[in-house]
Amino acid sequence: MPDETANRADLFEIMRTTRSMRRLKPDPVPGGLIRQILEAGVCAPSGGNMQRWRFLVVRDAATKERVGSLYKRAWDEVVGPRYRTGEPAPGMDRDQFRRTMDAAEHLAAHIHAAPVWIVPCLQGEAPTRTAGSSIYPAVQNMLLAARALGLGATLTTLYLNFEKEAEAALGLPADWHSYAIIPVGFPIGRFGPVRRVALGDVVFQDRWGQPYRDL
Repeated sequence: MPDETANRADLFEIMRTTRSMRRLKPDPVPGGLIRQILEAGVCAPSGGNMQRWRFLVVRDAATKERVGSLYKRAWDEVVGPRYRTGEPAPGMDRDQFRRTMDAAEHLAAHIHAAPVWIVPCLQGEAPTRTAGSSIYPAVQNMLLAARALGLGATLTTLYLNFEKEAEAALGLPADWHSYAIIPVGFPIGRFGPVRRVALGDVVFQDRWGQPYRDL
């Protein structure tokens, strides 16, 4: 059983250190690594195991430029001002929050330069709150796979402020919708422990507001 124990430890370490890597090198990523990430994605569950997902891999510079300009516009006009005037995320001080915002702004200015995008898509009009259950598990699998392969990635949805324009630029059929862009590349900077709030602040037991207790 030692191999199983080692693999389990590796998995938990990967989860603890899968940060959103928003600063990426423009260096090409081998197709074999992207295939491994995609294979991890299609291992995920989906509603009824219907697997109604499609994954658009974008390397074309012109397409990334067009969608990237919409992403930058969404940051400049909508998301950036809201974050900059808001309060720090839970568990962050002002300096940590500023560094996170700087990284997000960097991504907005350079997302087009990421060597590869993976765009997860689902079919169907007017997605409900349950629709994401059939695509976001695949996204998380791909983020963990990228981390395991030493690649940086992040889930981002800012471009959906201009959803119709972006999906037209991506060439999606009318009845298909994208749920995120995952820019993938070799990271600038290092992986490290994620910062999250304590379990006691977010986990209840049996009834809302009742403290969680380990058994």
